[in-house]
Amino acid sequence: MSGDIVILGGARTPIGAFLGGLAPLSAPKLGSIAIRCALERAGIKADQVDEVFMGNVVQAGVGQAPARQAAIGAGIPNSVPCTTVNKVCGSGLKAVMLATTQIKAGEASVIVAGGMESMSNAPYLMRGLRIGLSLGEHHLEDANLTDGLMDAYGHGHMGLGGELVAQQCGLSREEQDRFAAASYKKALAAQKNGAFDAELVRVEVPGRKGAVTVVDKDETPRETTLEGLAKLKPAFKEGGTITAGNASKLNDGGAAVVVASADRARELRVKPMARVIAQGQYAHEPELFLSAPRGAIARCLEKAGWSVGDVDLFEVNEAFSGIECVRRELDIPEAKFNVNGGAVALGHPIGASGTRLLVTLLYALRARGKRRGVASLCLGGGEAVALAVEMA
Repeated sequence: MSGDIVILGGARTPIGAFLGGLAPLSAPKLGSIAIRCALERAGIKADQVDEVFMGNVVQAGVGQAPARQAAIGAGIPNSVPCTTVNKVCGSGLKAVMLATTQIKAGEASVIVAGGMESMSNAPYLMRGLRIGLSLGEHHLEDANLTDGLMDAYGHGHMGLGGELVAQQCGLSREEQDRFAAASYKKALAAQKNGAFDAELVRVEVPGRKGAVTVVDKDETPRETTLEGLAKLKPAFKEGGTITAGNASKLNDGGAAVVVASADRARELRVKPMARVIAQGQYAHEPELFLSAPRGAIARCLEKAGWSVGDVDLFEVNEAFSGIECVRRELDIPEAKFNVNGGAVALGHPIGASGTRLLVTLLYALRARGKRRGVASLCLGGGEAVALAVEMA
């Protein structure tokens, strides 16, 4: 239909474990790999792209203009403008939202949007070196924490906010462990039955003496039991409910989609994969970030004219298992929620996760013969983003 915004195709790299198989590759390199594959699947040539938006969060040491690096690395011409998006964990989905808005405004007709992160390559930071250090001890800061995982207001780890939301909604440690165990079970089943195969692009990682290692599946999912999860110690506070087992992980990865106007897709004789129906954002207290998807999803559904019951599948980022609170509060059936597992099992390369969720959602809808889906993520600072799509 004229005026529609469509998604022509998408791809994602496997999600690499922290210091795992993808660690030798930079965030822009992972972005390049995803972009190149997304263009191929969409049937779009690099010189038909008008603009690029790529999410990236931990940018210290990544180099100037990360999105530009990713685009040029994927063979997109030097004449195509690029923008790096940093909206913490929502960066990858916000990139798609910006692409949609830009096309609606008539500023472009074909845009690559995605996200990329290499948490394995995040540097350590030392403050004060520029002006000179005085006598005494001096400390290194992990850029993953400073720029990605620490609340800039309360100066605590995001896990403390996750604890607060779980406490407020009455979600016990056992319930969070059960949620995590289910995420692992679904992710492992999806790997076993090939549910991720169509969305993944295999990554060749160069090694020493010309050796090449191929990473072709997500590295984090593993066999997990409730008994094993119950033995883990709280990660963020004494007596807490969040552990290394029921929280998302540090990861590497890239993902991208090709967004276009329906008119331009027809001109290029390219068949759309899906239509973008609506988007929503929500913001409240920074420490309550984990519950923010409730508001973003509600606003997105309102704009789409849908109810929860009208949606076939939801992909909501599992920053922590406390996201179960959002599922319950919106009354989303478990059978529609993160059907192939989520970030607890698959991992959370923060700048890439938004697009990763969208790509996974699109392929899950297609595989099941379903039509409508919503992707959403919470993000640091107390915000959330959501996007509604309908298969073409």
